[in-house]
Amino acid sequence: MVTKLKKSVPLKANSAKTNSSGARSAQSAPDAASPLANAVKDSAQQIWQAGLGAFHRAQAEGSKAFEALVKEGVTLQRKTQSAAEDKIAEAANKMSSIATDMSAKATGQWDKLETIFEDRVAKALGKLGVPSAKDISALTARIDELNKSVQQLSAQAAASPRKKPAARRATPRKAASAPI
Repeated sequence: MVTKLKKSVPLKANSAKTNSSGARSAQSAPDAASPLANAVKDSAQQIWQAGLGAFHRAQAEGSKAFEALVKEGVTLQRKTQSAAEDKIAEAANKMSSIATDMSAKATGQWDKLETIFEDRVAKALGKLGVPSAKDISALTARIDELNKSVQQLSAQAAASPRKKPAARRATPRKAASAPI
């Protein structure tokens, strides 16, 4: 801790002892300023030591604070990443449902359009006299029935004996008159 300096009596400029050459003696200055110099020296030493202590504490606590900030950053990143993934999944589900709805609507519209097109083509072909698929199916069924009937009649005709037709008599023809 820094100690307060006591007021000392100001030194007079002439109070220092001088030697024969007029220079001040090295011993006389420290002796006269000894309490003040020691107090300043002690105070500077304490300030220096306090600075070193503060620097060391800042280094120690700085690394701890840095590690704590890194941990908080990792936690925050995990939370935000999780929230972002949830939002992305929610948006993907919403887009998927919208796409499904749009697809269903489009399919319904295509079905209606297809029905309208088929009806119009059928009417045009009917006006031209082209038989429809139903007409062709009905004709095919009729042909099958007729074939069966023909086969039955053929089988019956082959099974029954045939009578020979009666012989015709030859009738004389009148002679043609000769031209005169």
